[in-house]
Amino acid sequence: MKKDSKQEVCVKKGNQSGDAIYGLGVIGALFYFLQQAGTFGAVILGIIKSIFWPAILMYELLTYLKL
Repeated sequence: MKKDSKQEVCVKKGNQSGDAIYGLGVIGALFYFLQQAGTFGAVILGIIKSIFWPAILMYELLTYLKL
C-alpha cells in the first residue's frame, strides 16, 4: 500500500507594506539616535532604542489615552 503524500504550501497573502514602513522607521530612528551618541554605550543604547521604538511609542500612546 502506498500512501499519497501531499505537500501543503502556506502562502502569505495580504498587505506587506507594513514591513517596509517599519524598516524605514527603524533606519530613520537609527540615524537619529546614532547622531546624538557620544560614547560606545550610547551607540549600543541607540541601536536598541531604534529597534524597539514602535513598542515604546504604542505603550506611551495607550497610557496617554488610558486604554
